[in-house]
Amino acid sequence: MFDAIIRSSLRHPWLVIAAVLLLLGAGAYATATLPLDVLPELSAPSVTVVTETGGMAPEEGEKLVTVPLEQALNGAAGVRRIRSSSAVGISLIWIEFEWDVAPLTARQVVAEKLTAARSSLPPGVDPLMAPASSIMGEIMFIGLTGEDGVSGGDLRDAAEWVVRRRLLAVPGIAQVVPIGGALKRVDIALSPELLMHHRVGTEQVLLALQGVSGSAPGGATLTLTAYRLPGRWPRRPSRRSPGGAARHSPAGRCRG
Repeated sequence: MFDAIIRSSLRHPWLVIAAVLLLLGAGAYATATLPLDVLPELSAPSVTVVTETGGMAPEEGEKLVTVPLEQALNGAAGVRRIRSSSAVGISLIWIEFEWDVAPLTARQVVAEKLTAARSSLPPGVDPLMAPASSIMGEIMFIGLTGEDGVSGGDLRDAAEWVVRRRLLAVPGIAQVVPIGGALKRVDIALSPELLMHHRVGTEQVLLALQGVSGSAPGGATLTLTAYRLPGRWPRRPSRRSPGGAARHSPAGRCRG
């Protein structure tokens, strides 16, 4: 066989030269059109889950948030490896899938597992999937500090409404998650003696507080004085009788 190829090449030298030139041209064209990347994607399909733990310590966040999520994601189809990291107020989980799993399929599998795992998490903790990006992307922590007189709530508002939006406008930024600071809230301390005196239960108080500050269909916002100023609760209806609404004296104190 090799003798026949050699004899045929010697008999048709121009055909051999033309084949060599054709191969050289095809190689040069493939080299010129080859896509180049400084940092090529060498990682398996992965999904990142970011959970804000509401100021929990790393140990507490690991026990109450990270571990339950890992247990729910371990049984997902196609999962190859799970890595996690817990810090103050935040939990990060990286789920790596097999090479033959499509990125959209991986995100769908993680979304289904997160839906089932939300019932085992503390109230107010909602895990979210980070935008689809390379695992080689960097995570940067930026801290905000203020001068005397600037509260933690003001810093949190600045981080969430000013800094976060400007960072998301920068090309290449996939996600910005504000953590820490002081969230604006109103603390209500109930007095058991006053509740018993007025025959009002805790469930009735919680029911009365629902929708205390919300948007009506017309767009108007109704806000009670107790939400804005510390002190006594205002008198408001709590229990209805056949003759109408029964009003009662304050049953606790609120501070904001």
